[in-house]
Amino acid sequence: MNDIRERIQVNGRKISKKELTTLVERIRPHVATRSAAGDAPTQFEALTALGIACFSQRDVDVAILEVGIGGRYDATSVVDPVASAVTSVSLEHTDLLGDTVEEIAKDKAQVAPAAKPLVTGATENSLSAILEETDVITVGEQDADILVRTNGLVSRTEEEVVIDGEGWHVETQLSLLGRHQAINAGIATALARQFAAVNEQTVAQGLRRANWPGRFEIVASDPQVVLDGAHNPDACSKLATLVERYDYDDLHLVFGALRDKNHEEMVKNLPALDTVTLCRPNVDRGATPETLERVFNSKTAARVAVVPEVLDAVEQTITRADPDDLVVITGSLYTVSEARDRWTRRPIPKQLSKTRCIHDLLPGSTQGTILPNTISEKTIKTYCRPATAERLKELMFSIGGTAAVSDIDGVHQHIDIVLNGSHEEFTQLIEVLEGANGELSHIATQLRSVLDEDRDATNVLPWSEDQMIMGILNVTPDSFHDGGEYARVEDAVSRADQMATAGADIIDIGGESTRPGADPVSAEQELDRIIPVIERLADRDVPVTVDTLKPAVAKAAIEAGADAINDVSGLADPDMRRVIAEYDVPVVLMHSIDTPVNPDRSVTYDDVVEDVITDLTEQMILAERAGIDREQIIIDPGIGFGKSAAENFELIARLAEFRALECPLLIGHSHKSMFTHVSCGPDDRLAPTVATTALAAERHADIIRVHDVAENAAAMRVAKAMADRW
Repeated sequence: MNDIRERIQVNGRKISKKELTTLVERIRPHVATRSAAGDAPTQFEALTALGIACFSQRDVDVAILEVGIGGRYDATSVVDPVASAVTSVSLEHTDLLGDTVEEIAKDKAQVAPAAKPLVTGATENSLSAILEETDVITVGEQDADILVRTNGLVSRTEEEVVIDGEGWHVETQLSLLGRHQAINAGIATALARQFAAVNEQTVAQGLRRANWPGRFEIVASDPQVVLDGAHNPDACSKLATLVERYDYDDLHLVFGALRDKNHEEMVKNLPALDTVTLCRPNVDRGATPETLERVFNSKTAARVAVVPEVLDAVEQTITRADPDDLVVITGSLYTVSEARDRWTRRPIPKQLSKTRCIHDLLPGSTQGTILPNTISEKTIKTYCRPATAERLKELMFSIGGTAAVSDIDGVHQHIDIVLNGSHEEFTQLIEVLEGANGELSHIATQLRSVLDEDRDATNVLPWSEDQMIMGILNVTPDSFHDGGEYARVEDAVSRADQMATAGADIIDIGGESTRPGADPVSAEQELDRIIPVIERLADRDVPVTVDTLKPAVAKAAIEAGADAINDVSGLADPDMRRVIAEYDVPVVLMHSIDTPVNPDRSVTYDDVVEDVITDLTEQMILAERAGIDREQIIIDPGIGFGKSAAENFELIARLAEFRALECPLLIGHSHKSMFTHVSCGPDDRLAPTVATTALAAERHADIIRVHDVAENAAAMRVAKAMADRW
């Protein structure tokens, strides 16, 4: 929502900055020629061209294009689709598509493929108009080719959905709530079946994991806070229907819209409101709060206040609300995008050296004069909107610090900024920013959390306030280092006792290997391996964690006595999030691309540390949305999972930057293939493992997960003694 690269994704990952730059240079001559001729392409046309070029270059199997304004004249009409859908039709873009739903529907119908019927959730007059243009497969709650029904909420963030077609049946849960999203799920299923041989289980799993930030996204509790990008009357009506499902005392609305929208109809379709805080999204098209104020005063009985800056409006509204109230932030995706910064922006502490200056943290930047770095100076990297970045840079220079801003024009998107100065200079900067409004004030709060000398006290482990060694106990026949050694229960229990005596603070039991090429095992087989061991260790003083991807295994393990779950998929399965929330146990949330590891999957990072922090931030939002307490989350950057050897070393070298996430940090590097980078084969990795443990401990890793406990515990003690002494 804040990065243009989010609009072009492959396998769920946005394209890298380097790839985007290469693609832009590829189309730049054509854009320049068209512009010189007075026929410059729109931003959407340029992005469509970039996306198609990217998909072609990556040789993707399936490319999905979302239209802009509609059908006949849309930029996406340059392709010949194998399958197409019109989800619904409402009065929008009337200046281009027509003044009635019938006219708009006929235009949108032009996306229909040549060889397949158009899939649609349109109804009544709009459906009749589409039928005049093409054959269709209809999706709806009744009188449709594919029938969809919702069976109600199964949690505050998910509802059960049933989809029935001729000869097939799908039951699943959606985190995208509402009748309209259930119909969209039916449309997606029909599309997939038109061009791929997908079975019901695959479809159910895919829908189950679908996530769409800013679409009735619950981001906080006590009070419950919802982000929803409703930006037209129809979307506001759907929002009102969703709000009716929840129990709350008062409803507080934060609303910012674009000036070319039908504000009166939007307000009329919203749910009954107690208070409204009006703001203006930071775009040229943003409607003034004063304009909106007249509409709300005439159409509602709510108490209306004007707070121009989005983040100020959000903060004041949340502060005013009681724990049992509901806060809804809506009116425009631009408004939601700015509001979401409150939960996603995490300034990252950086380390400079004689060979690494600010511009190395911000490739291509030339703004700002960089002074020599000294030991006492601090460096923090963050992002904000362009005007905010310029003001922040000016303020940092005015108090004696230095700064660099990305040369990339972010328009309404984020751009990067790096700040450099002494602790005193940052303190002074924060004091100035706290007196400002909007984004600057919000950045002040975030900078203060980074600078707080005692902030490590917030990263308290569930079992200790000190660094801990986690001993690995694989009860598997095929794990990469010790597979088969502890498959017998007696051997496993004996090994756990040995590790505890040698200094293990935690025992991590694994019943399924995630090494490259590992064969998956059933939940029953995994439980047969681990439950007897968990039960035997239940009376020991050492906490037991279970390394599993499966919700059923996690649930049974906790009930058998396990103290925490270690999920190397990063809670990818929504059911796992629900289990952790239900039992309120600590969880290790790891960054991974594939589990088991797929050595053939190529992943490009712009900056592996910053990209992993960004991904983990989104995973943490999903975890908290499911009801998991932030204090129960331990994060793991995922050494060896979707990273090269060099990237793994960089993650460890820059562990301090993960303090931006304000959660305990676990590192698992033991005997991994990254050590081939330093000429150590599979049988020669103890020494580099121990050396890396010392480095990770020195960089304040909270938990270090290893096979060889005694040697690594000694390395941790040395690192701690050095830190305490010097």
